[in-house]
Amino acid sequence: MRLWAIGTVLIVVMLGAIGCSQKMRAIQDYDEDIRLNPQHSEAYYNRGNAYTKLGQPERAIDDYDEAIRLDPQFAWAYHNRGVAYGDLGQYERAIQDHDVAIRLDPQYAFAYSRRGWAYHFLGQYERAIQDHDVSIRLDPRNPFAYHNRGLAYRELGKTTEAERDFAKAKELGYKP
Repeated sequence: MRLWAIGTVLIVVMLGAIGCSQKMRAIQDYDEDIRLNPQHSEAYYNRGNAYTKLGQPERAIDDYDEAIRLDPQFAWAYHNRGVAYGDLGQYERAIQDHDVAIRLDPQYAFAYSRRGWAYHFLGQYERAIQDHDVSIRLDPRNPFAYHNRGLAYRELGKTTEAERDFAKAKELGYKP
């Protein structure tokens, strides 16, 4: 994983904690960054994140497309575009993007978890569990992977496993 990605995570987290008007201001700042440096893939990526937080996945996808065009090795852009496709119910496309993110960064735990979530929505619960297993192995402190694996177990009627995962997710701070 590239060093700048750590800052990107902070930007995404910060965007989730700020209000709508501040997110719009962030978009304006990214617009200016892009105007000054149209080859800056991270500016497109971050603006896409802001659009995602504003519930505008189509606009986010446009920005992730551009970030990927500028940097085809940008695993996080593929991952986040996959998340946006998932938000639109386009789970097959989401899986394709998560596949690329994983190929580019096999240690990217969230990509496995999100791909598992897409498989879940397609009713492929065993496959979802496999991806959540990998995500948990790579990042055992991710409450979402435990929760989502628990949901898949529950769909398969495996209530003991589901309850164990729900309890672990709660222990790790998961709040529905």
